[in-house]
Amino acid sequence: MFAIIEASGKQYPVETGIFLALDSWIAPEGEQVTFDRVLLAQDGEKILVGKPYVEGLRVRGTVMQLRKGKKVVVFKYKPKVNYRKKQGHRKGVSIVRIDQIEVAK
Repeated sequence: MFAIIEASGKQYPVETGIFLALDSWIAPEGEQVTFDRVLLAQDGEKILVGKPYVEGLRVRGTVMQLRKGKKVVVFKYKPKVNYRKKQGHRKGVSIVRIDQIEVAK
C-alpha cells in the first residue's frame, strides 16, 4: 500500500517499511507516532483521494533517531558601512520508520 501524508507542513510519499526524515523533532526516540493527515492512498488498483484528507486512514510509525540536519548559514551584509554578520543553525530531524498504513476504527 502506498500513501501520501502531510507532516510538519510538508507532503511525504510513504510505504510500509521505509525510513522517512522529517524536518522537526516530533517525539522522543522509540515512541510510536500516528499521522492522521493522509492526502492520497493506493491499494493495488484502488486509489483514494482526500478532500483534503482521506477519512478513516492513518499511518503509524516509530521514531528511530533524532539528529540535527545540515548547517544553514545566515550571512547579513550591507555595503559601504562595514556591516557583516554571520550566523548559523542546524535544524532538528526525526528519522521515522513507517510500520503500517491502516484503516482507523
